[in-house]
Formats: sequence, C-alpha cells, structure tokens
Amino acid sequence: MRASLVGAYGSARRIGIMCAEVCDTTCHLLSEDGSVEVDGTETRIRLQLEWCRSVCVEGVHAFEGLTGAEAAATACRRCAEACTAFMAALD
Repeated sequence: MRASLVGAYGSARRIGIMCAEVCDTTCHLLSEDGSVEVDGTETRIRLQLEWCRSVCVEGVHAFEGLTGAEAAATACRRCAEACTAFMAALD
C-alpha cells in the first residue's frame, strides 16, 4: 500500500480517489448513451447515477472537517448534486 494512503488522511484520500473515478466513469457513460429510450438503458443510467451520488456523498463526509480538504469536499458535493439533478430530470 502506498504511504500516501496510510495514516490519518488515508481513508479520505481513498474515498476521494473513488469519487473522482466514479464521477469520471459516470460522465463517460452519460456521454456515450445517446438515448434513454432503449430497453434497460434508463435503469442502468439511474443505477450509475445513484452509485455515483452515494460515493460522492461519502466523499463529502470524509473530507468535511479535514484541514486543506475543502476543495475536495466541494468537488464531491457538486458531483453528488449533479447526479441528483440528472435523476430528477429523468422523471
């Protein structure tokens, strides 16, 4: 295990990396799906958005209160809010 992932900030760093990777993957998925009308596509998109939102909310909780982690908490929060807004737009 890398030393940067060990210690007081290790858990937050791991969660932050997950948040960034899940957000990136979700963006790619949404940009590649041309239509939500294909059977099962909307369900798959909703599942991806919910997963992304939950990982990002976890990231916000991990970063809140850590000195110097305000920008990371804000990025996770914005991604979670975007996922929530996208799911609402599907309704």
